[in-house]
Amino acid sequence: MTHCSLRSLGGLTALAVGMWLAAAPVAGQAPATGAKPVATAAKAYTPPRTPDGKPDLQGFWTNSTYTPLQRPNSVTKEFYTPEEVAAAEKRAAEREDGQTTPGTQADVHYDGSQFGLTRSQSPFGRNLRTSLIVDPPDGKLPALAPEGQKRASDYLELRKRMGGRWDSAQNNELDDRCISTPNVGPPMLPYPYNNNYQIVQSPGYVAILTEMMHLARIIPLDERPRPGGNLRLLTGISRGRWEGDTLVVETTNLNRETLFGGVDLDGPIDRPNPFRGVGDNVRVTERFTRVQADIISYKFTVEDATTWTRPWSAEIPMQATNGPLFEVACHEGNYALYSTLVAARAADRKAADVGPRKDSK
Repeated sequence: MTHCSLRSLGGLTALAVGMWLAAAPVAGQAPATGAKPVATAAKAYTPPRTPDGKPDLQGFWTNSTYTPLQRPNSVTKEFYTPEEVAAAEKRAAEREDGQTTPGTQADVHYDGSQFGLTRSQSPFGRNLRTSLIVDPPDGKLPALAPEGQKRASDYLELRKRMGGRWDSAQNNELDDRCISTPNVGPPMLPYPYNNNYQIVQSPGYVAILTEMMHLARIIPLDERPRPGGNLRLLTGISRGRWEGDTLVVETTNLNRETLFGGVDLDGPIDRPNPFRGVGDNVRVTERFTRVQADIISYKFTVEDATTWTRPWSAEIPMQATNGPLFEVACHEGNYALYSTLVAARAADRKAADVGPRKDSK
């Protein structure tokens, strides 16, 4: 079967309009576009407080970035110069805004620049690091453990038996089916667009609303017990606590379908790098620290001895942005998924040179 990337234009229009609204500034607010440099040295900053005396993380934030999750093979240093970062961002923005040839299969895609979806058209945090991963020091994911290698191999074999990506609805990725994307988390990793969040606090709880898929993580701040391992969710089960001015969130009970991915400047700009098949005992520890009025330092560590040979950590600056968030209309009623499969079958028939089916209209 063919692996063409076709979706319903009607679904694309609804999605694009919804995401354009989410990117548009609210009346009376100044548009906050482009990158703001992240301080390279820690400065004394006292965050505002909520009525119950906790650091106030509330507001609208984005983790949009041009920094790849892993350090590219061609890069051997931990930090770029500001000039090198600006050049890399310019190249990436040109790729995002580049136009395809009308009438070709490559032309059936999101035109992000038309709807204000490209990263250069909205706030993003400038990061001088060459990778989001800060540990291991080489900026790469650790090697897979033997069990992780077997799990990955078994997963690929299963997908091969299921057929091509566009052969059935079940074969589509979770983002194709509008179920989840890597920026939902945890960990909350950047996606090519819609990397906006709203944080709301109340005594005993923190809520993180994700623009993409409009999912909300409700995080209790008490010591309530976690459910057993038989309950597993795409966003896991989270418990939070305060360590000084840092909100620490520990998440377990993640589903094996959980998406671990990130933006790759050396690869296709419109797709994340998925890392699938985490183990049952994976733990994600996130740390949110408001280091400036308009910046939250977001750090996380992933521990899963059955998947990787060692834990790994990453750091992403979350930049203040405009609100409110608008609900993303992914594909209403799954019409886009239906159209994707219909188009894939049409491409199969064309490839086989058998022409349209007799019962087609």
